[in-house]
Amino acid sequence: MTGADALARPTWRQAVAARPRHVVLAALVLGLLTGPHVDGAALALVALAAGALLVAQRLVAMPAAAALAVLAVVGAGALAQARVAALDRHTLGASIGRTVEATAVLAGAPRPDAEGGGTHATATLRVASGGRGTVLLRFPAWAPSPERRTGRELAVSGRLVPPDRGALAVRAHATLRVDTPRATGGRRNGLAGVVDGVRDRGMAALAHGLPAADGALLQGMVLGQDGDVPETLEEDLRAAGLAHLTAASGSNVLLLAALVMAVGALLGLPIRPRLVVVLGLIALYVPLAGAGPSIQRAGVMGAAGLVATLASRPGDRAHAVLLAAAVTLGLEPRASGDPGWQMSFAAVVALALLAGPVSRALRRRRLPRAVAEATAVALVATLATAPLAAAHFGRTSAFAVPANVAVAPVVAPVMWLGMTSAAAAQALPAGAATLPAQAAAPLVAYVRWVGEATARRRGAEVDAPAWLVALTGAALLVPLAALARRDAHERRRAEQARDAARGGVLLDPVGPPPRRLRPATRRALAVVTGAALAATWLTVLRPPARAAPPADGVLRLTFLDVGQGDATLVQAGDAAVLVDAGPAGAPIVAALRRAGVERLDALVVSHDAADHLGGAPAVLHAFPTALLLDGRDADRSPAAAALDGPLAARGTRVLGAHAGQVLRAGPLRLRVLWPPPAPHTATDPVAADDPNDRAVVLEVAAGTTTALLPADAESDQLLAAPLEDVDVLKVSHHGSADTGLAAVLHRTTPEVAVVSAGRPNPYGHPAPSTLATLAQAVSRTARTDDDGTIVVEGRRGGLHVGGPP
Repeated sequence: MTGADALARPTWRQAVAARPRHVVLAALVLGLLTGPHVDGAALALVALAAGALLVAQRLVAMPAAAALAVLAVVGAGALAQARVAALDRHTLGASIGRTVEATAVLAGAPRPDAEGGGTHATATLRVASGGRGTVLLRFPAWAPSPERRTGRELAVSGRLVPPDRGALAVRAHATLRVDTPRATGGRRNGLAGVVDGVRDRGMAALAHGLPAADGALLQGMVLGQDGDVPETLEEDLRAAGLAHLTAASGSNVLLLAALVMAVGALLGLPIRPRLVVVLGLIALYVPLAGAGPSIQRAGVMGAAGLVATLASRPGDRAHAVLLAAAVTLGLEPRASGDPGWQMSFAAVVALALLAGPVSRALRRRRLPRAVAEATAVALVATLATAPLAAAHFGRTSAFAVPANVAVAPVVAPVMWLGMTSAAAAQALPAGAATLPAQAAAPLVAYVRWVGEATARRRGAEVDAPAWLVALTGAALLVPLAALARRDAHERRRAEQARDAARGGVLLDPVGPPPRRLRPATRRALAVVTGAALAATWLTVLRPPARAAPPADGVLRLTFLDVGQGDATLVQAGDAAVLVDAGPAGAPIVAALRRAGVERLDALVVSHDAADHLGGAPAVLHAFPTALLLDGRDADRSPAAAALDGPLAARGTRVLGAHAGQVLRAGPLRLRVLWPPPAPHTATDPVAADDPNDRAVVLEVAAGTTTALLPADAESDQLLAAPLEDVDVLKVSHHGSADTGLAAVLHRTTPEVAVVSAGRPNPYGHPAPSTLATLAQAVSRTARTDDDGTIVVEGRRGGLHVGGPP
């Protein structure tokens, strides 16, 4: 390279040194990232190391600038530590470990609880005896359905305990296991109350007149309020890579800005007033969408770009990303540990650097502009976030790119129509305000159809190892980064050619194009990329391993690891019966397919508890099911009522469960031991308030092997049932403490006992007393929290206990 060429094209160090505000912002972000996790001495060492690196790499023009960066790291770290201390400050200490009466104001809608059924929600708690703080409310499955609107007030009682894993994830100070929630009719006051009212009117307009699932989906797409989206639809959207549509994000902010700018132009407003209006609406939209971390990031990013425009500066994407990081970390310095924060910034950085070049490259290949832009955004965002999704959740969507391209044409119209409807609801009668939402209804139905159709494809969600997904993403991002460099060079050349044609003077001539990779490097990169792609797609396309049916005369019991919940697959010959389906969100469908299930002779729902029936809609959706043995009571929770739609769609026969019934499926025999056939009443000794006490107790048998599956019925119910000797016992209620367990074991004399529980769980299951009793009476005890999925086979030579094949 000649000396002139070197002068024409500045190095990356010169480019960084020419932007001092970027260096300072990066130092602030570094301090905010490290401050909450280190002490003062370690923070000072980090700051000095950062300053030394700046000087050594000549990233600052003067040592004074390095000193300023060091001060920025130390100052930001100290501020982060002070902010964490403020966030952790509460006055609940004296009440923790006690049963309390309190008032709770919901900070978000209750969501299904995968750690034990029921629902959970974050709330601000005021204890009657004194004390205030943020808590995670856990509502049991049998509790009345709580008020689901953000900002509503509940009267609650229950035991306040130190924060469990779920509470720590949302930075709550404690966990309250609620006994009887009751809506007081109160709500937040002040500005927050005003925002709650605006949100409620908007949500009512969005859902009015639409099918329940489509109305909830529209609320999620427009306002990020997805608490009412059916669990099965949430699973489908996640498998299709479309879950981001119901989480308020940067795209919502951009579409809102585009709509306001267009309306302002039609009204003849100058550019600056329009931008001021957009800033104000972003400030309102963030709390309307729930003020969660993702929408905070989106609002900050949009506002940063708009402020730069107002100041007559060209948009600086790196500055906007750093500013968004600094502001969001300043609000919550520990947000960097949140998977949503990590995935959001990975997507933002990748889109800022690569979406434009990829889109232009696709257009040069004669792809229509709209299709090229949608494909580029979906491809780049998926490649950037897939490794993080695989690392955090163990799964990634294989068809996210085509699914996002398919819905891209309708997302903007849905957002604009929905925003118009939500805005109109603040001033117009309900009927008039819902007209835009009604117009969006067919588009929302299309989005739902794409999600459902994509989720049904084999391999829609891949259980690929994180390293493999990361390798594939990196292998594809390297050539995309080279494409971005060449694209930037070509754009600079085109701009200077236009300037020259107009008679301008080339003060900063563009140097030669970026060097191409050496042939050997290109070949090595091609091999790595091909191998990573092949390994990934073999993971996607290979048929999942399926267990063969049990041999003749063998009873196979598969106690599925579904976390804190119950799901037991019973097989004999070609017959298959599923007893309970675990909590919503558990991988029950994939587990059944691995077990070789193609259809079910029966699905047993033992009782109305979300940790037993939450996954049942997904099972009914995935497998033809001949019969539902129904243990739900007439007064059903929302989770129990969610089965009615899939049952009707499948045409599955429903049979109410009661003692005395005997069902057969091939060589399988199922005998119902509990509950009594008479309906319970308030004076019935069979508890009327707790569905556990009327849970279906099954005795299953095939060949010479018998097993007892009591769901959550404990010794009070079991000792009233006609128990006989069995070979295998599933321990009641996830191994909770039960003083009558020894008597049950004496009556049934099992050889093997299995406890189905999750790790960790907020209930301490299995109880130490239960494990001690089992150790004295049973030859072997297995636990899903320790052993994962457990397979017990009754063969002629005895019982065989192991894992899945």
